[in-house]
Amino acid sequence: MNPRFIDWIWHVRGSLALAPEQSSDDAFDRLAPLFGQTGTSHERTNDTLIFRKKDQAAQDKMAVFDGGVLRIEKGMAGSVLHYHLTSRALLFCFLAPLLFLGFAQLTIALGKLEKASTEAEDTRGKASDASKKPAKKDAELPMNPIDKALGAPAPEKPEKEGADKAKDQDKKHSPTSAYVFAAIFAALYVVGRILEDRLVKALFRKSLLGS
Repeated sequence: MNPRFIDWIWHVRGSLALAPEQSSDDAFDRLAPLFGQTGTSHERTNDTLIFRKKDQAAQDKMAVFDGGVLRIEKGMAGSVLHYHLTSRALLFCFLAPLLFLGFAQLTIALGKLEKASTEAEDTRGKASDASKKPAKKDAELPMNPIDKALGAPAPEKPEKEGADKAKDQDKKHSPTSAYVFAAIFAALYVVGRILEDRLVKALFRKSLLGS
């Protein structure tokens, strides 16, 4: 499989045409402030600049990227800046929804196993009770005559233990939280992948124009 079929997930590629008569030296000099930030190291050879970032500061305009290559190529229509950037943050945001969806499926599977185990225990319990003396029906709770005269409602019968246990199991094995987190990270990836692509291109363009 060609790696480019999947590396678009965390790789950002693009190109920008340089101004007429703008040299490679002038272009890289204008871009230099972007690579002089804390935690950023870079090296330049001829028409290529390679940079790496480690523990980059939050105020760094390129903080989302961990490294990349900028190359200036000369063509018939003029010089063009080509850039190839990588971002582990984008990769994490892409993988996080898959992880949480996995947690959701695991939660559902555990819930089904526990429910099946509980139903089996209940069946054995009922079979055991059936062999014994039939249990008495729940007697109605006595009501105070004064409360009865005042029209107070009759006390409710306590819910069966099985119903409470079933409710607790449903809450314990609910995949809702996992689905919510998966949706959040999926939205972060889609927005980040589109936004960062546009922002870095606008940043390079602004630096090259010197404005």
